[in-house]
Order: sequence, then C-alpha cells, then structure tokens
Amino acid sequence: MTEFVAGFDYPMFVVTAADPRTGERSGCLVGFATQCSIRPFRFLVCLSQANHTHGVAAASQMLAVHALSPGQHELAALFGEQTGDEIDKFARCAWTPGPHGTPLLDDCPRRLVGSVLERVNLGDHTGFLLAPIQEEGQPEPALMFSSVHDLEAGHSA
Repeated sequence: MTEFVAGFDYPMFVVTAADPRTGERSGCLVGFATQCSIRPFRFLVCLSQANHTHGVAAASQMLAVHALSPGQHELAALFGEQTGDEIDKFARCAWTPGPHGTPLLDDCPRRLVGSVLERVNLGDHTGFLLAPIQEEGQPEPALMFSSVHDLEAGHSA
C-alpha cells in the first residue's frame, strides 16, 4: 500500500456471480468499488484475479453488488475469509436466485444487479463495469474497511 491511500476508509461490498454454463455460484468481499458515471449510471467493481470468484465472474454476464451494513461483520468474514475453492459459501447463508441465477443475499437488501458491459485488466484486479438492471434497498450506513481490517483473506490479492 502506498502512503497516498493509507488511512482511507472504503465501504465494503459482497459481489456474487453465477456461471451460466455450469451453474456454479461464487461471491467475495470487495473493497474496490465505486460509482463511475452519473448519466448513464455505471458502477465499477474490481475483483482480485487470484480470487475464486474472479473465474466465475469472468464467465458471467451479470453480477450482484451487496452493500454491507455495520452489523454484518460475520457475513463479511464468510465472504472475505473463506474461499470458494474449499467451501460452498451459499450453504452457510440465506440467498435467493436473481436475474440469470445471480445469487442475491437475503440479509443484504441494499443491492445492485448489473449487466457486465466491460472487463478491464487493472493489474492484479479486473474491473467489471456494470450497467444496473435492478436496484433494491434503502440508504443506510455502510460497513467500512476499518471494521474488517482484522479479517484474514481467503486468497492473497
């Protein structure tokens, strides 16, 4: 980490995807995500290329971005510390199939489902540019990086 970003505190999200060919589901904790256009509205999520979810997202045309609230440290730990290489995270939480089978976390009502417009190599992460097709939930405080910095990543970035 460079000195420039030291001390920044980002909101945390869980991004989920489903591979339409195999039906495989995956999801991971994400700290690199942002709105990147107003008109048309666009949202960018960046997934580590070392992460199991990256492979599933690369095959998907749809991703769901779930905003975590401050009380969801346990859900953040499930999707941040565990890896889909070893466990089915969705067997350990409540979820519902969304558009194109994209898993929607029942405990995260503030979410965006987006169609993948572009994938951009950004170094050790890939940026997925999303055009929202579905938005749900009400604004509320977000779970921030400072609240999950104690988690041990399931994969190194």
